[in-house]
Amino acid sequence: MSAADGAIAPTESALLTLREVTKSFGGLTAVNGVSFAVGEGAVVGLIGPNGAGKTTVFNLITGNYQPNHGDIHFTGQRLNGLRTHRIIMLGIARTFQNIRLFQQLTVLENALAGCHYRMSGGILAGMLWLPTQRRVEKAAVERAVQELEFVGLGQQTLTVAKNLSYGDQRRLEIARALATQPRLLILDEPAGGMNEQETEALIGLIEQIRARGITILLIEHDMRLVMRACEKLVVLEHGGKIAEGSPEQVRSDPRVIEAYLGTEDEV
Repeated sequence: MSAADGAIAPTESALLTLREVTKSFGGLTAVNGVSFAVGEGAVVGLIGPNGAGKTTVFNLITGNYQPNHGDIHFTGQRLNGLRTHRIIMLGIARTFQNIRLFQQLTVLENALAGCHYRMSGGILAGMLWLPTQRRVEKAAVERAVQELEFVGLGQQTLTVAKNLSYGDQRRLEIARALATQPRLLILDEPAGGMNEQETEALIGLIEQIRARGITILLIEHDMRLVMRACEKLVVLEHGGKIAEGSPEQVRSDPRVIEAYLGTEDEV
């Protein structure tokens, strides 16, 4: 399906929907009337050349930016105007193009930071170390360890984050995001800087995350990962959507080939 005209398939069970979303910075329009939907349980790739507006779209979804025009809905709720912490509580978590870890803290402490959004107990319980707070803390540690084991870092809980390999730092960032208990996980170039073996392991991890019922929206320049991991692609160029469809449909779209992919033999 080519959907540069902004159409969204009416039969799609959408978890996330963007309709005619526009974002400008001064005289520069970074995102221009973009519409697409992410179905529940899907793995969707947002691709396009550098400067196409992909990360700006992510920042609009997660509340880092607010759209000048258009609407963003998640589970039927309008996200426009909501602060980032509220969006996380609704069930959206993300990683970043440039790794953002607490480099001086341990792997476990970084994962616990993700659990913070779901912790309760109150200030008084925390100050007095009441049984309620102890139970909350214990549950948070158990959750953090569970996610670390899930991404393959269960044996490195006491390692300082800066001492991890690059690929393991990427995995830790994913574990921290999963610790927020998201329904939608947004990955911004998760394979960036990875070698071939690490990328192959990442594809497997994405499949495992999806198997847990978590929907994934990702930006990625590694087209082999995109073609294998994603069931649907949305292609941006100069802030606008030029194509949308399955990997097979997108890779053969003349506009996409000209704008981004090169010849079909290169994909």
